[in-house]
Amino acid sequence: MPCPALPDGFDFTDPDVLHHHVPLPEFAALRLAEPVRWIPQAGNVAGFQDEGYWAVTRHADVKYVSTHPEIFSSSLDTAIIRFNQYIERDAIDAQRLIMLNMDPPEHTRVRQIVQRGFTPRAIRALEERLRARAHAIVQGAFERRGPFDFVTEIACELPLQAIAELIGVPQDDRAKIFDWSNKMIAYDDPEYAITEEVGAEAATEIIAYAMNMAADRKQCPAKDIVTTLVAAEGEGNLSYDEFGFFVLMLSVAGNETTRNAITHGMHAFLTHPDQWDLYKQQRPSTAAEEIVRWATPVVAFQRTATQDTELGGKQITKGQRVGLFYSSANNDPEAFERPKVFDVTRDPNPHLGFGGGGPHYCLGKSLAVLEIDLIFHAIADAMPNLRLVDDPRRLRSAWINGVKELRVSAE
Repeated sequence: MPCPALPDGFDFTDPDVLHHHVPLPEFAALRLAEPVRWIPQAGNVAGFQDEGYWAVTRHADVKYVSTHPEIFSSSLDTAIIRFNQYIERDAIDAQRLIMLNMDPPEHTRVRQIVQRGFTPRAIRALEERLRARAHAIVQGAFERRGPFDFVTEIACELPLQAIAELIGVPQDDRAKIFDWSNKMIAYDDPEYAITEEVGAEAATEIIAYAMNMAADRKQCPAKDIVTTLVAAEGEGNLSYDEFGFFVLMLSVAGNETTRNAITHGMHAFLTHPDQWDLYKQQRPSTAAEEIVRWATPVVAFQRTATQDTELGGKQITKGQRVGLFYSSANNDPEAFERPKVFDVTRDPNPHLGFGGGGPHYCLGKSLAVLEIDLIFHAIADAMPNLRLVDDPRRLRSAWINGVKELRVSAE
């Protein structure tokens, strides 16, 4: 029986839904009544020329799909659950070159190369430089005085600078990466007036930039991750194309997601002052994981069934798309005690904000956690009395839990 609390025609990937709020009440209703539900889509609104997708809302089911790539493919229709309705199928298929949209064994080969840049040793090597950058970012915002936009002045800066440190992008070029990545994901938001074509052009710019960097390192190796990934003889390398698409993925996965986690985390602290006071006093090591759970910057990815199968009591047909709603899974009371409570001491915290496990578990988790820890330590040190000036302005998006602006004041 259809879930009575869900209005007819309700679509979790409708950009107008996330523009206003994450639909947690609707997710809760589905988890109870119909945890795997068919969501019809008319008129090719998602760009896939099909009739809709299955919404998977329970924590256990999201993990099951994530850990069975032989049944649920990331490559067939990519992991992006909704494109613009005018996108050509060739443009969707081209995105299979991104690691996010690969299946084993090709995904395994590329990931084994790329993870050289994300070893514990590589992340530790960045820590002191990023700590100094975090303090400089926060101090710079504080010294400008008066109200400011937390997103642009603080939240976006450390992820961008971390990417620059990681792959050797000159710091002067970080604004280009920020602009290109924004254009890639903002085509659903009319404020930006970004068309699908502009987004595609931005993606091309990032890929070209990265490929030129790879070519330079091939000719003149350096002690950086680019050389490690493209110029290490006899160890398996990324091609120039593969490196370009890796940087494309990193510019979103390592920038947009961490930036939004930091923004939502700050908003959560300032609307839960008891947690902000606790954090300032104790600095619990569990805080970053709870911030990611609470924020869940990626609301959903998708998989496509490679065979007829059953999930949550529903028969899924080969070729049908399956939406993995991490925001729902991260608020599932079967997995979390008091999930509606923001608790920076939460432990254990089996959230799926970095994915549901399996081959696509976030490669950069340790870097993201480090960035979140460093920036909130710096904020607590330099701006302990930070306060909200206005409500956040949300991004209109089909799958990103994004904030465009968060006005705050340290005075």
